[in-house]
Amino acid sequence: MTEIDANIDGLVPAWLTLPDIAEQFGVEVTRVRQLVKEGQLIAVRRGENRALHVPADFIQDDKVVKGLVGTLTLLKDDGFTDEEMLEWLFTPDDTLPGTPAQALRENRGTEVKRRAQALAV
Repeated sequence: MTEIDANIDGLVPAWLTLPDIAEQFGVEVTRVRQLVKEGQLIAVRRGENRALHVPADFIQDDKVVKGLVGTLTLLKDDGFTDEEMLEWLFTPDDTLPGTPAQALRENRGTEVKRRAQALAV
């Protein structure tokens, strides 16, 4: 595990494997892989077998959290790597309050997107 992986691992409270998500969504794992490929989810290799994992906070009510895809697009357009996006999404921000990932889950996506847009300035 690289240093950034250890940092991210510490920030993200829980992870799901792609097969776990496929089961929740009621789809084939290839569909979840497609979501990752399209940038709708971020997956990182972790653990002993280096399997792909997605932060559990990205899934709510058996679907991708509302506002996540748009936020990921904004961050990618700002030049963020997947690791930097995860770090930003899971780093606590006292002014938010909580983490951007928590705010998305609590339907406060407008504020999260506003902050993501401000990063480009």
